[in-house]
Amino acid sequence: MITFLFIALVGLLIISAPIFVALSGSVAMTFALFSDLDLVIIIQRMFSGLNKFSLMAIPLFVLAANLMSEGGISKRIIKLANVFVRDIPGGLGMTAIIASMFFGAISGSAPATVVAIGALLYPALIEKGYGKAYSAGVIMASGSLGVIIPPSVTMIVYGTVTGSSVGALFMSGFGAGIVYGLVFIIYTYFYAKKRKQIIKEPKAKLKERWEAIKDSAWGMGVPIIILGGIYGGLFTPTEAAAVATVYALIVTLFVYRELPLKGVIHCVYKSGLTTIQVMILLSAASVFAWILTAEGITVAISNSVVSISSNKYIILFLMNIILLVAGMFMDGASIITILGPLFLPIALNAGIDPIHLGIIMTVNTAIGMYTPPFGLNLFVAVGITKQNMAELSLAAMPFILVSLIALLIVTYFPEISLFLPRLVYGIW
Repeated sequence: MITFLFIALVGLLIISAPIFVALSGSVAMTFALFSDLDLVIIIQRMFSGLNKFSLMAIPLFVLAANLMSEGGISKRIIKLANVFVRDIPGGLGMTAIIASMFFGAISGSAPATVVAIGALLYPALIEKGYGKAYSAGVIMASGSLGVIIPPSVTMIVYGTVTGSSVGALFMSGFGAGIVYGLVFIIYTYFYAKKRKQIIKEPKAKLKERWEAIKDSAWGMGVPIIILGGIYGGLFTPTEAAAVATVYALIVTLFVYRELPLKGVIHCVYKSGLTTIQVMILLSAASVFAWILTAEGITVAISNSVVSISSNKYIILFLMNIILLVAGMFMDGASIITILGPLFLPIALNAGIDPIHLGIIMTVNTAIGMYTPPFGLNLFVAVGITKQNMAELSLAAMPFILVSLIALLIVTYFPEISLFLPRLVYGIW
């Protein structure tokens, strides 16, 4: 029965069936052939997989991100980052990275970060002599910070499928996100030092920096409200998403005034489409995870991995390999929903903290966002850079190699991820 389930899953993926069809369809075919249970159970399990309070945060965070992206916040974030680093070698490239870190704290989405930051900075990077390859690569790679820096949709999905604290996951994302961004900044510095054609900009005056801080202050209030409210005990992550959405609507309509009412309706429409894509995937993945658990497959896989080695460092290495390969073909939500329930018992048996596992999986999915052949950021960057997939794949390679350094640091130095959750929550 289980052998047929995996054969059906792989077969559906090979013929390019949508992932949600492959997940739910393989379960349906397995039930039809090998079980006497009513197929209605599949529908029931799909709905029960979505009947979770934490998932309500996803459409709200997506809507808040779209409102802020189209309401003028992205250009203000770029200006804020640029006035502090533009005189450093590679300053404009660092601006893309730092701005992506800031915008990630608002959007929680890698594609949204690529669009918001890339549309403005890619032409500027080309103009300043950074070259097409680096310019495209830094936009795609730094855009993936939207997955790691809280609030992160990927972390919400992980928390949902594993029962982990979303608040603790958000807090742990700060350390991992800073490490991930720093390795790109260091690479950018040495890249720029070797290329004399890159135009160095003058140092910003104190008045210019102050003006940038004031102009971006309203937009930067979003992450302050979200994270301050959660860790201050004022509201849950889901409630924080609702508050952030209302705040974003007020700022874009009445403070910046760059988004007309028609634009708000368009943002709602875009957010609805994104939410549908995530939710239907989660529903299908939940029924697939249910049958694996019901048939004892998760326990069997856990025992098999542990039998290879009981050393948690080797287990983490094997997990990273699997996740990196999966990231080449699937999006983060799919990877988390399929592999999260499988990896969790393995991690617990090996003494790996579930929050640390969540961050490792999140960083891997971030790298997968711009890894050929199916990294989503690659497809988004096509429209921004007008380069083809082959060119973008080559442009991403140096950043993939650099990001692996960050992954190793986050994997084998768990305190980077766990220090803040332990400090704030007083657990573990």
